[in-house]
Amino acid sequence: MPVGPKQLMSDVIDKDGFRANVGIVLMRDAGDVFLGRQVGGRGWQFPQGGVLAGERLQQAAYRELHEEIGLTRKDVELVGQTTHWLRYRLPSKYIRRNRFPMCIGQKQRWFLLRLKRENTQFDFGRTPEPEFDQHRWVNYWEPVREVIYFKRSVYVRALSELAALAFPDGPPPYPEWWAETAKTALNPQRSAPATIG
Repeated sequence: MPVGPKQLMSDVIDKDGFRANVGIVLMRDAGDVFLGRQVGGRGWQFPQGGVLAGERLQQAAYRELHEEIGLTRKDVELVGQTTHWLRYRLPSKYIRRNRFPMCIGQKQRWFLLRLKRENTQFDFGRTPEPEFDQHRWVNYWEPVREVIYFKRSVYVRALSELAALAFPDGPPPYPEWWAETAKTALNPQRSAPATIG
């Protein structure tokens, strides 16, 4: 609803300007994870989305799962979630300054879901503006390298925390590129770091 030149947002944005958001790591039995291509080839990422006013985090995760890839809670098993908010700042060019309150970044809680059936069909057309137009299954650590640079620190932290739940007998080995990519993602001089709180 417009208010003067600014537009109100229905998402929850805290006093520091971080929008409450849920992220979904969807895993299948083989141990790989779902990665969606944003419409128009704008990059690859996990399903994620804002938390609406009055919505519980788990509710938001299931709503986003349905809206973005067409699955319901019956299609998945909830394995666990991150224990704290993981934050990232948006680069200046991505901040929508005509929104109120203004959002300067995201604070995310990540949910690890396991697909119940291998032959599940995804539906990317559940909303008028779909998020994804393709998907692929990738190695558990691969999304860190695929996601846009300013989200990498959160992906490093979320996947590292959830790995013990995803793989009780020990996570898959890190790829050769992991150490350098993770170091760069978490270095505040070279990228926007995730903070816990």
